[in-house]
Amino acid sequence: MTAIPTARNRPGRRGLVLALALLRACRPRQWLKNLLVFAAPATAGALADPRAVLLCLATFGLFCLASAGTYLLNDVRDARHDRRHPRKRHRPIASGELPVPIAVVVGVLAVLVAPVASLVLGNGALSALIAGYVLLTLLYTRFLKTMVVVDLVAVASCHVLRAMAGGIVVGVVLTSWFMIVVSLAALLVVVGKREAELRATGTPGPVGEADLGEEGGTHPTRAALLGYTTDYLSRMRTVASGAMIVTYCLWALEQGGGPQSVFHAVSIVPFVMFVLRYNLLVDRGSGEEPEEIALKDRPLQATLLSLVLLIGLGIHL
Repeated sequence: MTAIPTARNRPGRRGLVLALALLRACRPRQWLKNLLVFAAPATAGALADPRAVLLCLATFGLFCLASAGTYLLNDVRDARHDRRHPRKRHRPIASGELPVPIAVVVGVLAVLVAPVASLVLGNGALSALIAGYVLLTLLYTRFLKTMVVVDLVAVASCHVLRAMAGGIVVGVVLTSWFMIVVSLAALLVVVGKREAELRATGTPGPVGEADLGEEGGTHPTRAALLGYTTDYLSRMRTVASGAMIVTYCLWALEQGGGPQSVFHAVSIVPFVMFVLRYNLLVDRGSGEEPEEIALKDRPLQATLLSLVLLIGLGIHL
């Protein structure tokens, strides 16, 4: 007798479930990081040009494609460790919802297509930068994520490459002020994420390999966490925050002598409040998923909106 398809096992439904699992594995919430491509053109006042906006949107899409591919390949490699994590074990690949072969094929295609597709924009430098981003991310997945401190620099560098891409595709000058603030901000976010991960494990300091059991538990599943302490990461976060605030203040107070410079100077207030608020959230243990903070914390969103508004007034007036 021929089996009658049920609502659960119909081919169309299975395909939809698989497509949704693939989309979740691409981590669309983390695509928020790719908005960094708008940072350099925005601070240079270039987004008043519709062509610049379109170029940034295209670059944003390319980074979403590239990052989706690297997330898939990363989760394939980390599936065994993710299954021991109380939250990550629900990821589509770790849970078995998304078959590994499909994740590998889609991931490889994405990381290959993104730098090639960027050539359509007629910018070889952008293509090289996206290729560098993909290469750095794959090296991180394969080697760098196990190296203490190096893993922090690698992830922060990926954020910096995103910010550089926006300036390159639009053709604006990437000033030393911009690069320093973005680099320190990227380091702050990455260090905060590691600190929150370490706090979530309940591990006060370096642990041994034996503590990484194969089954269950709340021990660290990220190898580099073995070499950190919460005190060290907290001090590093303090250093990055202080250096970033000083650098931003110097930039804001040197922006000409006209009335528009007042807006730059006043923008120091929400900038400092933003940094302080983020550090408070990390201390509360909320920094493990930075994109969740950006989407849910209203005070942080309010200070960021005020900062963008004041900088915008200072640039365009």
